[in-house]
Amino acid sequence: MGVIMQTFYWDCPKDLPQQFQWWNFLKGKMAGLSKAGFTAIWLPPINKAAGQNSMGYDPYDYYDLGEFNQKGGKETYFGSKADLEALIVEAKKHNINIYADMVLNHNSGGDAEINPNDNVSRWTKFDPVSKTFPRNWEYFHPSDYETTDQMSFGDMPDLCHRNPKVYTALLEYGRWLLDEKGIDGFRFDFVKGYGAWMVRAIMELRGLKGKADFNPFGVGECWDSDRTIYDWLEEVNTWSDNPVHAFDFPLRYRLKDLCMTFGFSLKALLAGGTLLTDNAQGTAVTFVENHDVVRNDSIVNDKLLAYSYILTHEGYPCVFWQDYFNWNLGLENTPNGIAALVRVHENYAGGTTSVLYADDNLYIIQRNGWGSQQGLIYVLNNTGAWSGTWVQTQWKNRSFDTGAWWSSSTTDAPQQKQTNADGWSDFWAPPRGYTVYVPV
Repeated sequence: MGVIMQTFYWDCPKDLPQQFQWWNFLKGKMAGLSKAGFTAIWLPPINKAAGQNSMGYDPYDYYDLGEFNQKGGKETYFGSKADLEALIVEAKKHNINIYADMVLNHNSGGDAEINPNDNVSRWTKFDPVSKTFPRNWEYFHPSDYETTDQMSFGDMPDLCHRNPKVYTALLEYGRWLLDEKGIDGFRFDFVKGYGAWMVRAIMELRGLKGKADFNPFGVGECWDSDRTIYDWLEEVNTWSDNPVHAFDFPLRYRLKDLCMTFGFSLKALLAGGTLLTDNAQGTAVTFVENHDVVRNDSIVNDKLLAYSYILTHEGYPCVFWQDYFNWNLGLENTPNGIAALVRVHENYAGGTTSVLYADDNLYIIQRNGWGSQQGLIYVLNNTGAWSGTWVQTQWKNRSFDTGAWWSSSTTDAPQQKQTNADGWSDFWAPPRGYTVYVPV
């Protein structure tokens, strides 16, 4: 499916600093990301939020992309409408899809008013300068249509999607982003807070690219156990013509254990409890960090081990901006970083997966290949010395090069390999490291 780059982290415009210039900053990165092999970018919420220095997760005016003077200024935290549109054009020029963050559960920044259903004052009076999707207490819980839904988000007013005006407005917002703004898909924020039918309805929309229609991509943030994520996927995708994906949070925490826990058994990578291991590869978006988990539960040891896993296995991998750029794990033009793993993913990581060997400290799998992607051999070593073993592959009398490798303790590169007439060879990885062998 390609590789996603999450193009933001918390308060990134202030951190670099690129306040009100983030869209321009990203525009300058599109050619390089495309060359590195990335095929999609995930943007933060693009609409005007409750404050000008907001990351966008407290939406105020869904149709203000940085053109109206409200909530502290004209631009969003990331820039102007013109800057955003220029970024979208540049991404399309380099064949990069654009996924926008959709916050559909909670709003903030409105004025106070009394909800007559319970006589409680809430901040539910929204009078956006765009004059599109104005809202009052009738649009929020408790509503005449529905008292409450699954969950609320903090103390922010909770939209009532059962109100036909809300439902219709959010569908129209999705259509507007697809048809008029050039968005290719959505990341749905906090999906545990509202009915899955709302996401399914948006995913049933069809976008237009010129005169050709397309199905938008979608991925939900269901931050929970594999069972809860499965239940959500089943609910949202039943009878859907365009199934949505989900982030594989259980896999992320298992990979955190791989990187951070002494004595982690590599056999655990085969155990159930993640979307990948529970045969949901077709709906799993795999990741190592994101803007939320990195703030209070980050991986600080040997993180490239986790990236080597998601970029060699099935699923749709997503790379985190800070890991690639700020913390220098991209390592472009070397075999030792995320960039090399992205190249391997795009050129070789096709087809199903076959486990060739697994014990507590050594793990070897084969991607069997599909179409132009020939497949690969991935070796993960959890010991302090070089480790490998003989395995039988699907390739007979075939030479293998090292497409990517890394070690926590050595700069010695793995050797090339050659299988015999029966497909056997010994494949090795360096100490506390990995090797990705690719057929030549």
